Amino acid sequence: MLVFAASDKGGTGRSVTSCNIAYRLSLAGNDVAYLDFDFGSPTAGAIFEISKIDCGADVGLHSYIGGTISSPYQVDVRATSDRSGLRMLHAKAGRLALFAGDRGGAEFPSSAEKVRRCIELFRRLDQEFKVCVVDLSAGRSHALHMALNATAAPEIRSIPVRWLVFHRWTRQHIVAAHSLVYGNDGLLDEGTRAGHGREALQDAIRFVRTAVPVLNSPLSADRPAQAKWLRTCNDELKQLALRNRLGHSATLGETPVEPVLQWREQVISDADVSGNLANAATVEAFDELARNLTDDGVWEGL
Repeated sequence: MLVFAASDKGGTGRSVTSCNIAYRLSLAGNDVAYLDFDFGSPTAGAIFEISKIDCGADVGLHSYIGGTISSPYQVDVRATSDRSGLRMLHAKAGRLALFAGDRGGAEFPSSAEKVRRCIELFRRLDQEFKVCVVDLSAGRSHALHMALNATAAPEIRSIPVRWLVFHRWTRQHIVAAHSLVYGNDGLLDEGTRAGHGREALQDAIRFVRTAVPVLNSPLSADRPAQAKWLRTCNDELKQLALRNRLGHSATLGETPVEPVLQWREQVISDADVSGNLANAATVEAFDELARNLTDDGVWEGL
């Protein structure tokens, strides 16, 4: 399965959430590949706390797609992470491999040859891993363009492909997520031009809400008037999401506001919860997203 993580704006929590989903999938026994296609900012290594590639590798995915190297550089997250909690190997855990971008890399234009190399990469990794998570640059980027063209190729059609569009629970982010998918030259327009069936592509897209306040939590509001105002805002956001076709029927799930992630973008381990650093609800949300993503019945039922 190929899973593409997209967002219209930066700061949506796309990368840190998709890293956590990949980690939870691996804990459940799946072999998972994480591809850092955020070409302008290849920093997935920092989220997995691998200091030697925290801003990318010397020769990574940029070099592979550009044809400089014949095989992309990868690291085993559990073997190379600086963080002891991530190096702990659960008995049933699967592999978790990171394919980093180039250090100092930047966005680069798509081309037929680059798309061909993406197709080769996706086909190869689909045979080796249960799930491949591809973190794309924000907006209508060259990375998004290449991914849409590659997944429209006949060689990819037998592989399940899913698209996750991340947005924060704010008016600006809801409108931006709608624009990325449904707007002019958005994901559906661009995908149709690349050769996707429009309806089939739309069926492969789900939204993920991030940093959603828990309204009955003391952290959300400490005064009755403020709590009432937040509930009103939440109701208005639900209506806005419905009008913009981002309602629950199109939403894979959501993550709550998490102080650990507000202060430090990282993978949250079970030890972080048992040590009372992170909230159990956050890990539960990541687990639910991982299950919903890979369960065909849940996905198709949305």
